[in-house]
Amino acid sequence: MPSQLGQVIRFGFVGGVNTCTFYAFYWPLLHLAKLPYFVAYTIAFLLSMVGSFFLNTYFTYRTKPSWKKFLLFPLTNVTNFVVQSAGLFALVHWAGMNKTIAPLVAAVVAIPFTYLLSRRILVPKHQDSGESAPVAPKIPVK
Repeated sequence: MPSQLGQVIRFGFVGGVNTCTFYAFYWPLLHLAKLPYFVAYTIAFLLSMVGSFFLNTYFTYRTKPSWKKFLLFPLTNVTNFVVQSAGLFALVHWAGMNKTIAPLVAAVVAIPFTYLLSRRILVPKHQDSGESAPVAPKIPVK
């Protein structure tokens, strides 16, 4: 269990870094490029997702990246995107929240969903259960 607690803490740290990365793309796209907020949000989300993959692979879960994981990782972000997008829409249109701040609030709601799904994709099953990696049986040599 301590290693999973470490993963949760590292995931939170990576999430903070990823949120800053996202916002570093979102703000200029919204305010300087004058893109509609949802277009700016989508572009920033996609760009920050690549960094998130590598940070979560190497730092959070301490596994090796692979093309399979890289291709599956966006599936975890689809859920994140849906939760955040729905939250963003609700916060801006229904709650009247400022469109500059709303993505940050929506991101907090998506954290548990993203953690569970990314762990499922990035952590090998034997590592996730706390068991050792499968090892071939030793054949005695006479």
